[in-house]
Amino acid sequence: MRPPLEGVRVIELAGIGPAPFCGMMLADHGAEVIRIDRPGGSDPLGQDQGRDVLLRSRRSITLDLKQPESVEIVAKLVETADGLIEGFRPGVAERLGLGPDMLMMRNPGLVYARMTGWGQHGPLSDKAGHDLNYISLSGCLAAIGPEGQPPAPPLNLIGDYGGGGMMLAFGFVTALLAARQSGRGRIIDCSMADGATVMMAGMWSLKHNGMWDRPRGQNLLDGGAPFYACYACADGTFIAIGAIEAKFFSRLIEALELADDPAFADQYDPSKWLVMKARLAGIFASASREAWTARLQDRDCCYSEVLTMDEAIAHDHNKARGSYADDSGYIQPSPAPRFADTESVRPIMWRRDSDREAILREIGIDTEIKPR
Repeated sequence: MRPPLEGVRVIELAGIGPAPFCGMMLADHGAEVIRIDRPGGSDPLGQDQGRDVLLRSRRSITLDLKQPESVEIVAKLVETADGLIEGFRPGVAERLGLGPDMLMMRNPGLVYARMTGWGQHGPLSDKAGHDLNYISLSGCLAAIGPEGQPPAPPLNLIGDYGGGGMMLAFGFVTALLAARQSGRGRIIDCSMADGATVMMAGMWSLKHNGMWDRPRGQNLLDGGAPFYACYACADGTFIAIGAIEAKFFSRLIEALELADDPAFADQYDPSKWLVMKARLAGIFASASREAWTARLQDRDCCYSEVLTMDEAIAHDHNKARGSYADDSGYIQPSPAPRFADTESVRPIMWRRDSDREAILREIGIDTEIKPR
């Protein structure tokens, strides 16, 4: 079977973080994504965008959206598309002449996907920020990090990619299904702050059940529980223990010869967690990660090695699953999720302006005319 989004065309106005992540997710599953990049590039850190995995598998054309002829090219492309992705601050697309009202007049079935930090309205909607700022107001950031220390930035996985780009991709496909049934497009107001808040739903469930009421680093899933934590090994590497359920915890302490130790008699009593955790830390620090893997990996006790990015590439499970792909020497995650009996999209690294002439021809514009 072919990729599930084959036949879907998406116009992506160049941005950073969550918007290109959404474009990557759609392209990874078969959508034709045309990225409209800016003259000089769009990476604020000045990185080589040809090495940017988030931009893979796109068609590419560079246009100066401050020029009317370039705006018209985008509008003509939108007439042929199912959706558009933009990640500007509120009002910027409208000032460019590319807001939803303008474009949906030309394509009433358009899915107009807007990605911002704070949302299209609200007291902070026009303020700058990054992932760390957006997740800080959701209650999410305050829950991450060691006890007695400032909250720990969780890379930019929660705001940019989970609560942002992934949420936008979900919204896009949802709106696309609705548009194909009704013929009427939708405008998606996706904010990273909202997305991070939604991703805390499980923590709210624990809170309502009295299982998330202690300071950071003392709760079930924040490193407070000795059976859901990471430990250092003798060789300076780390392992992860996720034995939340009683049956997995029982297998773990049996493997560690602690089944008769009274300190481990009541798994879910928080008053005993500090003692248990200290004992486990001492035990795991006595041997190498390799030794613990040999001892625990086959015990089905929710044990795993904590691998670096480079180590993850070589792990037997990841190799068997084909979890990483290579294009022109650039190692990158393979598309996910997977679909049974479906051909996977092979990631191809992005090349600036790789499709300019073909894209212009498709909308009837003389390829000899080079937009400024």
